[in-house]
Amino acid sequence: MDTIYSFKIYNSTSSLPLEWNSLAIDNIFLTREYLEILEKSSPTNMICHFIGLFHKEDLVGIALSQFLNLNQLESFGNRDKCIKTAVRNTVFKNFISHILIIGNNMLTGQNAFAFAETIDPIQGLKTLKKASEKLKIIFKNKGLKVHITTFKDFATEETTAFHQAGFQKHFQYCTQPNMLFDIPNQWKSEQDYIEALSKKYRDQYKRARKKAEGIEKRKMHLDDIIKHEVTIYDLYYHVAKNAHFNTFFLAKNHFRIFKELLKDKFLFYGYFLDERLIGFNTLIKNGNVMDTYFLGYDESIQREKMLYLNMLYDMVAYSINKGFKEIIFARTALEIKSSIGAKPQEMYGFAKHSNPVADMVFEKAFNYLEPKVDWKERNPFK
Repeated sequence: MDTIYSFKIYNSTSSLPLEWNSLAIDNIFLTREYLEILEKSSPTNMICHFIGLFHKEDLVGIALSQFLNLNQLESFGNRDKCIKTAVRNTVFKNFISHILIIGNNMLTGQNAFAFAETIDPIQGLKTLKKASEKLKIIFKNKGLKVHITTFKDFATEETTAFHQAGFQKHFQYCTQPNMLFDIPNQWKSEQDYIEALSKKYRDQYKRARKKAEGIEKRKMHLDDIIKHEVTIYDLYYHVAKNAHFNTFFLAKNHFRIFKELLKDKFLFYGYFLDERLIGFNTLIKNGNVMDTYFLGYDESIQREKMLYLNMLYDMVAYSINKGFKEIIFARTALEIKSSIGAKPQEMYGFAKHSNPVADMVFEKAFNYLEPKVDWKERNPFK
């Protein structure tokens, strides 16, 4: 007989069960503290809910949902201005502008849920599916019809449980891979990384470092982030709006709130030229894994100084020096991340359109609308 689980949906972190964090030990992105960041500074077109799964009175699962209203976006992304983009944007606005995500659209990887060891994972997924149906009703009562429900970012080995939990009629899709950088145990410093590179990529490293002469990298604290908040947002927004496609833009206070709530687990590095902030990157410590987060830069200086590549090298160096096991470089800029040693991991999602007719053509529409990125995988090591 199936174990029966119940669920509760919360719209505030203040009402979460006291034992919530005991299930988020392995993932900072499901902790009360991180969810409070979303509560206080999520994108303006995003509404978050938190889901608790229960066996009788015991909390046995936690999950995050995000509702995105794409109609509230002023721009989907400016890079590829063409007929296809215009068509894509029109279709998104009218047919798939209201998206309910079980997971986190601001990150790459399985940040959707965490189950206790005692839970039956198949029954847990079935219960989450029921919770997603309940959320659709909640939004319908607010006058917002959910077009698409999606469970996102699962590795190949994680997809089997979904098939067993009744997701066969969902469209299983695969988007751009997650770029992962594994750090060998024997590497103790940046020098170990440099020595592992082949001559071609060691030369690339030296050239990038030489180009960046004159730029000062500074670890920025909360008061620094507040002081430079306007410039930080401008640098971020420049990079974000030139992406192929966007489903959100960060709130202006996002990095300040992040630093206030996650403190030393959130790292913010500014890059200065003649005392002017010209770029920044951010890192999040997640156990023995380092997650890269958003960055920004002045495009004119970026090109001349190879700033983005230098940021990637800095992230690798810091993570090795501090004993991390892996760096999650996420999506975008796949080839340049590959050139420093990151490897692609395919990620899958499960999606269903609430309109049965639209659902029949959803797969074709998705394949047409999802930007395909041609890139060549590199291997920089000897």
